[in-house]
Amino acid sequence: MDTQPGQPASYVLRRGTMAQPKGTIVLAYSGGLDTSCILVWLKEQGYDVVAYLANIGQKEDFEAARKKALALGAKKVYIEDVCREFVEEFIWPAVQANAVYEDRYLLGTALARPCIARGLVEVAQKEGARHVAHGATGKGNDQVRFELTCYALCPSIKVVAPWRLPEFYQRFPGRRELMDYAQKHGIPVPVTPQTPWSMDENLMHISYEAGILENPKNPAPPGLYTKTCDPATSPDTPDVLEIEFEKGVPVKVTNVGDGTIRHSALELFMYLNDIAGKHGVGRIDIVENRFVGMKSRGIYETPAGTILYHAHLDIEAFTMDREVRKIKQGLSLKFSELVYNGFWHSPEGEFLRHCIARSQQAVAGTVRLSVFKGHVSILGRASPCSLYNEELVSMNVQGDYEPADATGFININSLRLKEYHRLQSKVTAKQAE
Repeated sequence: MDTQPGQPASYVLRRGTMAQPKGTIVLAYSGGLDTSCILVWLKEQGYDVVAYLANIGQKEDFEAARKKALALGAKKVYIEDVCREFVEEFIWPAVQANAVYEDRYLLGTALARPCIARGLVEVAQKEGARHVAHGATGKGNDQVRFELTCYALCPSIKVVAPWRLPEFYQRFPGRRELMDYAQKHGIPVPVTPQTPWSMDENLMHISYEAGILENPKNPAPPGLYTKTCDPATSPDTPDVLEIEFEKGVPVKVTNVGDGTIRHSALELFMYLNDIAGKHGVGRIDIVENRFVGMKSRGIYETPAGTILYHAHLDIEAFTMDREVRKIKQGLSLKFSELVYNGFWHSPEGEFLRHCIARSQQAVAGTVRLSVFKGHVSILGRASPCSLYNEELVSMNVQGDYEPADATGFININSLRLKEYHRLQSKVTAKQAE
């Protein structure tokens, strides 16, 4: 964790004297327009602002962000690299769960928020701050995810959410007003009218929403995607990978073509991001149901996550008992819903993660797959824990199975169907009289 003492603010307040001192507040800072303006606005309200910036895999000039926050009046700046923790403590449980929200969304943002919020609370406790703040809007999911984590980890903490405060959102009803405020206070911002959508990036994915994307009929504009190549222009030769799992977690990836091997969690995940991105894997354009009750359109790129979803799904089906897997699938749906809605640190969330981890004890082995032109294709699998009996299933070998037994099996299972339709025919006949 990196800190640096504050420097005098370089801006001049335009609205009179400062408010009465309110103590220290730790702001989840990104360096963008919203949180830069919020930093200055919090100082106007009388707070001593400590900026917390989590390196969670986004492309960011962290040194420039530090200098910017200090120049705007932050008392301290914490920059923390949480990439490894993000992979091992948040992404891996999601891989074990086969987590996917509403059949398509692999939860990249939803997994990152509790990781960031945990760091925010730790800094607040270190600084003796009673307040934390964030720049999430009042219409989205992130406000819920940030705050539920903060309250779970530090019940006494107070959260300041400017975009839910009338004195803030009435003063800044749109981006134009934020831009004007930034110009008045010497806040440099990278946002321009040429990029009319918002982006949020972490190691697992990048999301695009708002602006021209709010019209669900509008296709993704050219040049929007940043983590993946266009599948149509991606390489004409696939990458064939072997991914080894232990207890449902990837522990090794080997590129069959060039012999590249990655072992550590972070390096493995970053390598899969590179391979998937090169082949245009991981793009989705969806309308989803937000927790707060509205539908929203989002475009996502989740390269490595898409590869691991398919690979884990395959090795799990190969090694897990059928009835256990049915139960586990139900747990996975609930897990995905809880993560999406911000309940990572809930008792039910902890219980589910424990149950899912227990289900993964025998999920071990290697999956071979091809990454090519936007698709992940499974080529084969092997496992010392396999429940697949080649002799038993073979059409050429009878094995320890008596085909004649299937007659009784079918008769028993058909009894319910026969009775149902026999009785339904009687009811229909009576109604016709």
